[in-house]
Amino acid sequence: MASEVAEEWAQGTFKLSPNDEDIHTANERRLKELIGETAGKLHTGRSRNDQVVTDLRLWMRQTCSTLSSLLWELIRTMVDRAEAERDVLFPGYTHLQRAQPIRWSHWILSHAVALTRDSERLLEVRKRINVLPLGSGAIAGNPLSVDRELLRAELNFGAITLNSMDATSERDFVAEFLFWASLCMTHLSRMAEDLILYCTKEFSFVQLSDAYSTGSSLMPQKKNPDSLELIRSKAGRVFGRCAGLLMTLKGLPSTYNKDLQEDKEAVFEVSDTMSAVLQVATGVISTLQIHRENMGQALSPDMLATDLAYYLVRKGMPFRQAHEASGKAVFMAETKGVALNELSLQELQTISPLFSGDVSCVWDYGHSVEQYGALGGTARSSVDWQIRQVRALLQTQQA
Repeated sequence: MASEVAEEWAQGTFKLSPNDEDIHTANERRLKELIGETAGKLHTGRSRNDQVVTDLRLWMRQTCSTLSSLLWELIRTMVDRAEAERDVLFPGYTHLQRAQPIRWSHWILSHAVALTRDSERLLEVRKRINVLPLGSGAIAGNPLSVDRELLRAELNFGAITLNSMDATSERDFVAEFLFWASLCMTHLSRMAEDLILYCTKEFSFVQLSDAYSTGSSLMPQKKNPDSLELIRSKAGRVFGRCAGLLMTLKGLPSTYNKDLQEDKEAVFEVSDTMSAVLQVATGVISTLQIHRENMGQALSPDMLATDLAYYLVRKGMPFRQAHEASGKAVFMAETKGVALNELSLQELQTISPLFSGDVSCVWDYGHSVEQYGALGGTARSSVDWQIRQVRALLQTQQA
């Protein structure tokens, strides 16, 4: 008969009564209608305190699995794009200033790698969610020799809670989930901010699909990155939910208090937000159009000043001296009003006699990125290695 009640919920035919206090009393009432007074045994040794936290853990366990799948899809989309566009070069930025030439794929992978950590964290949070509190009663436990290990196996939990007082009142797993979401949203918001900048006229590196942008109600020439701005704004809501729950928990006395009902609203809202944001982010990345020519034109010889120092290092000069020599070359070019690569060999040799005709190789952007072949760098071989590593991580997490 319990399966019949479950089927009614699944089919949407279960009829609630105004006298039902909660889902547990509703189930008991319906079971009583089907089998009589024996249904009253269902609540033996149980409390709302251990039942409600069991329900929440069951729901969150499934939610974590759903969000993991959405996160994996986003990461796969990013890696596929990185693999397809490995040969596109554009400026890398520090302090929002043009720094060094990098591969576009290297930028994509920088965000994908951050998301793999989020994916790993979510799986770890799910393990701590998957602990059974049922059988803890209201506070003292269960006096009727309930086999909690049997309950654990029947409900497919990984472990049972160790202390009945802690089991009914701890919401660490909720706080961890909300923190996971906050950190994941931090990463997604930072990626969104980069793309918002890159699609401005000042950068013109990328263009959003019409499906993920809107026009202005006043200015016809504008195309606003609303999808990315909403990802950025939703981060604040998620952060607020995490902070709010921690403030609720920090002053509670031992065991269950009604304040804990606030956990459901936070978890439900954040779960919905994360589901929507991950799907929108996947859509943005998969439909994004890049402007290769604009990316290439944004590269400038001054971004190769570090390469000039590395040139001298390869000639045997200590890096500190090489850095100083390169700085002198930059100053000389600025003083003469020319680009760094327009300094003559004779002018460079006034800075260091180590400069020779092969210094011309420094002014090649392709050569620049290829020198960063150490694992993790922006050379083609390293980017390929990163792609393989991220794909392997995804396979391991999904196993």
